[in-house]
Parts: sequence; structure tokens; C-alpha cells
Amino acid sequence: MEAFASDAAAKMLAFAPAALLFAVLATILKRERIWAALARTRGETLTNIGLVAINSLILAPLLVLPTERWNDAAAIFPAMAAFWDAQGAALVLPVTLLAGEFIIYWRHRAEHTKWLWPMHAVHHSDTAMTWLALLRKHPLAKVLSLFVDVAPLILLGLPVWAIVVCGLARTWWGYFIHADLPWTLGPLGKWLISPAAHRLHHIDDLELCGSNYGGILTVWDRLFGTYVDPAPFIDCRTGVEGGSKGLAGELARPFAGWAAMARKPAARAAQETAEA
Repeated sequence: MEAFASDAAAKMLAFAPAALLFAVLATILKRERIWAALARTRGETLTNIGLVAINSLILAPLLVLPTERWNDAAAIFPAMAAFWDAQGAALVLPVTLLAGEFIIYWRHRAEHTKWLWPMHAVHHSDTAMTWLALLRKHPLAKVLSLFVDVAPLILLGLPVWAIVVCGLARTWWGYFIHADLPWTLGPLGKWLISPAAHRLHHIDDLELCGSNYGGILTVWDRLFGTYVDPAPFIDCRTGVEGGSKGLAGELARPFAGWAAMARKPAARAAQETAEA
């Protein structure tokens, strides 16, 4: 649990400096258009801040649970923990980053499947991308990502410090790629997820948004065939069907989606009975 708490604390500490950095960046890039941009994104920004507050309240008790169970879980592979402790940062950090990206890639792909999509659609419902869109997550999705993203790294025996450093780097990069920036990063974009590549992931097209799942690196997208060059889709429209629904609407979105999915088989069965 130390890894969960440390990772969450590091991400919270990154919030204030990130807000300052992206406020300055937006002012420099948008100049006289900054006020129109703020007005256009006001509603969705308030929703995102509301979700941050609710998620923080929900996650707080989880981060103060006793650590013994997690320590016992980490002890499943004590030899691996000892091995990583004996290695230098030059090996441990790249391994932790690659392993973390692999886990996040598949968790993210799973969230785009039928039964998890209603929950993940909350994250995609922003119609105006801002750095705060990174934090637009339903509480259920937040809890899922917290444990799925970190627990396997603990079980692999990777050091807490490496998990925290990579988590903090992924948070900062996540803010960057969610910002309203049409940057492909040129040659670096072949190896790093760019703002343009991630905006394509948020496109209002269910087929095209099933691409560019990586958090920092493109390696797993390229290996598993889900990387799409964002160059033809610069400044594409983003969002999901129905648009942003406000705080209450986003909290209800997964349950409304699952209810609609449950009604379809029942409606189909009733129609087949009527036709018989």
C-alpha cells in the first residue's frame, strides 16, 4: 500500500505546478484567444474539478488501509524484489516504465471493450481538450486504474521509488498530451505519445478512438497494431455521443449505459416472442 499512497501523493503534488505551467503555456500560445478558450471550456473544467474532488474523497480511505496484506503480496516473489534492489536506476527505471506502460496499455484497451466502455466513456466525453481532461475519470474507473496499474508492479518486486518516479512522469506526460496542442513531436512522435496522437484517441469516432492507447510510449501500440499516425487528424473533434453531461450526468453515465445494454436483450426477446 505504500506504493499506492506514495504514487497518489506524488500525483497530487504535481497538480498545482501543472496548473501553473499549463496556464502559462495556454496564455503564450492562445494570446488574445485565451478568454474565449476559457469561456468555451468552463463547463467541462468545472465537471473535471468536481470529479477530482469526488475521486479524492473516495480514494482517501483506500490509501490508509493497513499495509500488511500488500507487504505479504509483495513477498510472493522475494527473490525478484531482492534482485531489483541490487540493480541500479539505469536498469530499474526503464524496466518499471516499460512494464507499467504494458499494464496500462492492456487496461486501457480493456476499457474500450463493450462492458467497460460506459465507465471509460466519461473520460472521453470532453468536447474541448484541456490538460484537466486527464483527470476526467469516473470514480469506478479511478479505483480500477489505481489498483490495476500499480499492483502488478508491486508483485513483480519493483521498488516503490521506481513506481513513484514513473507514475509521476506518466502524470506530467498525461497532462501534456491532454492539452489543446496540435503537436506531433516530429521524429520523437514515433516513440512518444504526442498531444496530437492522444487527441486522435479522443476523437468522436468509436473506431478511430481505438488507437494510441499508450501513456508515454508508442512501443506497445506499434507492437500490437493500434498506433495510428495523427498527422491527418490534427485538431479533430473530440467527445462521445450525447456530449458532456455535467458532473451529475457523468457520474450516472456508466449506469445509464449498462442499463441500456441490459434492456437490449430483453427488448429483442420480447420482439422474437411477439413475432412467434
